[in-house]
Amino acid sequence: MSKFLFPAILTIFCLGALSAQIDSISNVELKNVVVKGYRFNEVTSKLPDVHETYIIGGRKSAVLSVTDLPANLAEKTGRQIFAKIPGAFIYDMDGSGNQVNFATRGLDPHRSWEYNIRQNGVLINSDIYGYPASHYSLPMEAVKNIEIVQGTAALQYGAEFGGMINYVTKSADTTKPISFESINTVGSYGLFSSYNALGGKVGKLTYYTYYQRRVSDGYRDNAESDASAQFASLQYDFSSKLNLKFEIGRSEYEYRIPGPLTDSMFYADPRQSTRTRNYFNPDIYVPSLTLNWQVNEATTLQWIVSGLFGARNSVEFEGFATKADVIDPVTLQYAPRAVNIDNFNSRTSELRLLHQYNVGKMRSVVSAGLRYFNNDMHRRQQGKGTTGSDYDLTITGDFGRDMYYKSQSIAVSVENMLYVTPKWSVSPGFRYELGATDMTGYISYLDPDEVPNHIEHNIPAFGINSKYVLSESTSIYGGISQAYRPVLFKDIIPSSSLERANKDLEDAFGYNAELGISGRSSSWLKYELTFFRLVYKNKLGNTIQEEDGVEYIYKTNIGNSETNGIELFAEAVPIQSRNLYLSFFTSTSLMKAVYTDAAIANNGENVDISGNEVESVPRWISRNGLNVGYKNLRGTLQYSYVAESFSDPTNVVEPTANGARGIVPSYGLLDLNFSFRFADHFILRAGVNNLLDKQYFTKRPLFYPGPGVWSSDGRSVVVSLGVKF
Repeated sequence: MSKFLFPAILTIFCLGALSAQIDSISNVELKNVVVKGYRFNEVTSKLPDVHETYIIGGRKSAVLSVTDLPANLAEKTGRQIFAKIPGAFIYDMDGSGNQVNFATRGLDPHRSWEYNIRQNGVLINSDIYGYPASHYSLPMEAVKNIEIVQGTAALQYGAEFGGMINYVTKSADTTKPISFESINTVGSYGLFSSYNALGGKVGKLTYYTYYQRRVSDGYRDNAESDASAQFASLQYDFSSKLNLKFEIGRSEYEYRIPGPLTDSMFYADPRQSTRTRNYFNPDIYVPSLTLNWQVNEATTLQWIVSGLFGARNSVEFEGFATKADVIDPVTLQYAPRAVNIDNFNSRTSELRLLHQYNVGKMRSVVSAGLRYFNNDMHRRQQGKGTTGSDYDLTITGDFGRDMYYKSQSIAVSVENMLYVTPKWSVSPGFRYELGATDMTGYISYLDPDEVPNHIEHNIPAFGINSKYVLSESTSIYGGISQAYRPVLFKDIIPSSSLERANKDLEDAFGYNAELGISGRSSSWLKYELTFFRLVYKNKLGNTIQEEDGVEYIYKTNIGNSETNGIELFAEAVPIQSRNLYLSFFTSTSLMKAVYTDAAIANNGENVDISGNEVESVPRWISRNGLNVGYKNLRGTLQYSYVAESFSDPTNVVEPTANGARGIVPSYGLLDLNFSFRFADHFILRAGVNNLLDKQYFTKRPLFYPGPGVWSSDGRSVVVSLGVKF
């Protein structure tokens, strides 16, 4: 008993003394003490094994924190935004931030159409079966994160070889009934951009809305653009487990197309223009309704009903750079321009279910999806436009082509992730898509019986992925997944009476395979190394055929391609303290893409292109940077290198006189960007893009906006001021 008595007496004595001290200072006023630190966020991270209703474990993924990027957001400079995605090929095509043209692993970057593109989980590809380009172009100032999942996850969303990109927009500050953000940007070549947003939460209702306007004169002559975007989101929380969200977004821009150049024109003056009367104008609406229901701790259900409606308009004097657009000395007028109008009417319903369960002692997660879409694309082309110079869609007479491309599809997917051990997961899955496309309409130079085309889409696809956790900070992953891409509208339209389209076209089909390791070495180095192989079968193209002694161009499946490569991302952080941050990164890919068992029409004969390299696939793409942070100041110096690439399947090296074919030279660019937060509510961004004023171009397009050289921007300065309350 005595061994407890002394501690008890001592405790009582100490408490009494402490009480006396407290009483003695009870009337003393204490001074405020502020402890201040600085947060240095990582720009890139990975998605978890289970993300919302998707299974991600076992495949390559990335999350880019856009709000923390010291980058040119107003003009969506892709090499800065996607700098830490190894192998990201950025196609600089049309003006001041009008579109994102992104691809990886040797795919075509045209408007990112090899990817399943989403905004807050809502599909925003214009028409998956007709024209899957993403004409909807939300402002990058509105984006919080960009989620990227590579193609081995294709079974869950379908159709695209590249993978899925999900733009997650900013959301309301739910601690306030109203909050406000404004970002205003000025820059070289007449750039002005203003982004303004309101949001908040009142009771069970959360709202967020923005308006953006951006104008620019453009780097080249006759390259003005005028863009605007609007968005509204309303979410009602019935309970903590059930909510319903309505969103509607719109993007619209008018871009004056400066025309292609020949190589000699480009090297003489890359800012010159060959066209003054050409315009492009997409105007797209994306409404959606999303139901999120946490049925119980193990089960989540999501149902998205959405649409994409709008138009893609152009008025152009078409032709190579060598075809001058001048006033006719006889008529004293310009030649009439061609008017083209695409109307999109795409409707999608997607139901997804995620359920977690146990098999004995093994944890398991199943993800199932059911998607239905009904799309009706109306394409009118070759309208005889005006001889004027303004944007004018007026035509004389009828369109040369007036067609409908109607598609329906239903797809079911199931994937199950089984944890064989707490460190090892295996995820087999399948997808089955059943659909059909009917093309009908009028083509002035074809017999009406030659126009209709019916294409069946009956596509089973399988895949399996796996992940093994080597340690708390290191894991290996790998998998293989079949992928497909339906026949597109443009693939089957004969451009003249000398062309015919195969009535038995096959959808492109193949697979993605990858094996990678990612992790951290101590606290200062993180890395990811991935080996990949992408096989793309049944590519579409042209061959020469003969019937009754008459030769004609035949649009059909021309063969296959395969891309093999290595992707490396590494970032070292030698200094990271309360006030100071210093890091170095490299994001590099080495790849080779070649045609296999393929032949195309060239100069009036069929040419075997097996072994030729696929166009627009540089061997090396490497982006390397230095990031510095001191208190509220951030800075990035980035060097981007892209190796040379071929512009067409025949691998022509010497540029042709019209600039349409030939090698695309390598280029290296330096960018410098800063950001500074001050007074709690403000952020100042400033940057110099293409610091050394390198004259370069990224691609010789085979179709829009016209064959030839398209100059990318030289040096520019951009400054923006943001405020948030």
